[in-house]
Amino acid sequence: MSTRMSVSEREEFLAGTHIGVLSVADGRAPLLVPIWYGYAPGGDIRISTPSGTRKLELIRDAGHVGFAAQQEAMPYKYVSIDGVVAGYEPTDPGEYREWSIRYLGPEQGERFFASIQDGLGDWVTIRIRPERWRTFDFGKEFA
Repeated sequence: MSTRMSVSEREEFLAGTHIGVLSVADGRAPLLVPIWYGYAPGGDIRISTPSGTRKLELIRDAGHVGFAAQQEAMPYKYVSIDGVVAGYEPTDPGEYREWSIRYLGPEQGERFFASIQDGLGDWVTIRIRPERWRTFDFGKEFA
């Protein structure tokens, strides 16, 4: 049996709450960073970062990135994409508040968001359009 995910399975998985790992090449070993993200099935992956970071500089220079999300408990799963940078925009505080709550829970998410919201005017949201997908669902080995 194939351990690959269907289109709907991979999109549903990527839309779940996982810490993403962003990969950007810079002529050496790629920069790899864990990162919060947003994704709705059929859309772009959205990440945010402060302006002036090395990460943003590399993304702008490269124009494309790798991105992965995984489930670290059985059944192990992952979705990995190669994607093109589809756009940049100022980070929407409402969207980042949603991410804070999604990743930290209501109480800690609100507290964290309150501590950074004044600085979000200097943040950039990057849209990544998946072009190539790789997936694995270990649970399918037992189906």
